[in-house]
Amino acid sequence: MRGPSLLPGLCFLLSLSEVMAQKTIASCKCPQHAHCVNSTYCTCKHGYTSMLGKEFFTFPLATCEDIDECKPPISIYCGANAACQNTNGGFYCHCNPGYKLLSGAPQFQNSNENTCQKTTSSATTKAMKDVSTSPALEPSQLQHVVETFESLLANKTLLGTGEKKKVASWATGVLQTLETDALDTALKSPEQKIQKIHNSTVAIETRVVTDNCSEEEQIFSLNTHMNSVDIHCNDVVQGNIQGPTAIALISYSSLGNIINATFFEESNEKDRVYLNSEVVSAAIGPQRNKSLSKSVILSLQHMKMKPNKGKSFCVYWKSTGDHGQWSRDGCFLIQENKTHTVCNSTHLSSFAVLMALTSQEKDPGLTVITYVGLGISLLCLLLAALTFLLCKTIQNTSTSIHLQLSICLFLAHLLFLTAIDQTEIKVLCAIIAGVLHYLYLASFTWMLLEGLNLFLTARNLTVVNYSSVSKIMKKLMFPVGYGVPAIIVAISAVIKSDLYGTPDRCWLNLDQGFIWSFLGPVCAIICVNLVIFLLILWILKRKLSSLNSEVSTIQNIRMLTLKATAQLFILGCTWFLGILQVGPAAHVMAYLFTIINSLQGVFIFLVYCLLSQQVRKWFGEITKSKSESEAYTLSTKFGADSKPSEVRGLVTYSNASPHNTPNPLSLS
Repeated sequence: MRGPSLLPGLCFLLSLSEVMAQKTIASCKCPQHAHCVNSTYCTCKHGYTSMLGKEFFTFPLATCEDIDECKPPISIYCGANAACQNTNGGFYCHCNPGYKLLSGAPQFQNSNENTCQKTTSSATTKAMKDVSTSPALEPSQLQHVVETFESLLANKTLLGTGEKKKVASWATGVLQTLETDALDTALKSPEQKIQKIHNSTVAIETRVVTDNCSEEEQIFSLNTHMNSVDIHCNDVVQGNIQGPTAIALISYSSLGNIINATFFEESNEKDRVYLNSEVVSAAIGPQRNKSLSKSVILSLQHMKMKPNKGKSFCVYWKSTGDHGQWSRDGCFLIQENKTHTVCNSTHLSSFAVLMALTSQEKDPGLTVITYVGLGISLLCLLLAALTFLLCKTIQNTSTSIHLQLSICLFLAHLLFLTAIDQTEIKVLCAIIAGVLHYLYLASFTWMLLEGLNLFLTARNLTVVNYSSVSKIMKKLMFPVGYGVPAIIVAISAVIKSDLYGTPDRCWLNLDQGFIWSFLGPVCAIICVNLVIFLLILWILKRKLSSLNSEVSTIQNIRMLTLKATAQLFILGCTWFLGILQVGPAAHVMAYLFTIINSLQGVFIFLVYCLLSQQVRKWFGEITKSKSESEAYTLSTKFGADSKPSEVRGLVTYSNASPHNTPNPLSLS
């Protein structure tokens, strides 16, 4: 769907970006480490990335910076007894001191070319002694851990049963056994601070810490294959432990085929979910502290390139007794690209990345309801806004609030209908999501102001100095109604601007709980308004039993309160139905969400316009004056020379005019 921009600010931003793009395209002057594509766009050379985070760009001030392939999230693995060295626009691998390639070459490109062998020359031996921070180590001490895993993996008898409970129990035992063995091996040789080993099925790296943290914010990084973990030194040291402590990182190449995505606790038969990384275990010892004072950062390499429509989940192996399953509790996705996903976890365990491929097929029924329903809703909101603006007999604070509510909902629905799926340009999509966030928050804020206004009106029946409070309400109404939502959206955009917009639609991203920047204020407003409405009804009940002279005023306030409560239910219920679109009932909830969302404008026009006696009277007067005008215009068309038959026709028309017929809209 493509539609015109709604807001002047959005138009200005788009116009500015187009001008800048045209100027850049005309010359196609690209920054250093970039080249021109089709005389139109710039793209960074291999080994460099744009600061804008885009593959193609036109912004003239953009720069291309070197990608450090040796650090997370890429963390190139060069194999045993070797290390990665970053260069401008690339990297290379080299053997650790004390080792050299069989070919004698000084460097190589990847682990497949690794033939690093130990040397015995005196010069090399001296170099090995001088390097204390990263000593070269024999992998043989961890060899028995690898052999233990391979023997467990070779036992296919249990796995052949296919019983998920038994398989989960077996996997839990394997993970715990290898973590314990790797930590014990590291702690038995504390003089060897770092040990590494890898083969086709498993890769292990351990690190021993023999003293307290030398730096306050010291972080240890371990790498196995293309996976890495960053953990704070204080969590490894475990303050009250005497003697050395250790951390182990283990990557399993084939274990994910056994404990696959079918063990995900939130899996649905209709969902296409698969494990898209190796299973990676992180553990510390000698005490198995699973909870951490500071979160651990994990970078997990994808087994397959991340699809555009795929959604990644960071999960850990949750073992309960003799059972286990993948769970998302306490494990959060920080960022991702085509090759890696970076996760944040509050505890240590075995981790993986799940990829969910959601079906993008649109339900034609929902599409029809959305277009027809929102089209009718937009018409009703427009008519309601015109009524609130032009009908002089209902002009008051409450009507002004209804007018602002109608305007906000009209703009929100129009933008939703025309631009919700404009995801091609990420910046534009983020702006659309931000404007929708603002407009819907503003709608709920005006509903809160409506509740406060009704409460003050009800209090006027018992409080003498009401006029001063009413004046304050009128002064603060617009700053609060439009200012508070702007502050919330501004704070959200500053903190997590990258979470505005998703690959499927221009709305708030569900990752990291960002949706609560909208649902949080909405839930708070709904709860506050419900309390206010109950207080109003309680005040009116007391007043009605003690005072009869103001019965009509009390009844009017009570009727407005009931209307406002119903309005709050209609508008608030929509978003709660949106939250419930999970599991087997998702399809039903989607239809309810769409139908009720389409009825919002109809509800406002029906309740506040068509059911209002004053508005119906105003409609009747408009119809009456229009009929009189038509009759007068027709009568002036006949002069003194008109034929008698024409005059008789005019008299007949005049007798049938609304002068002599009751107005069907007037019920008073």
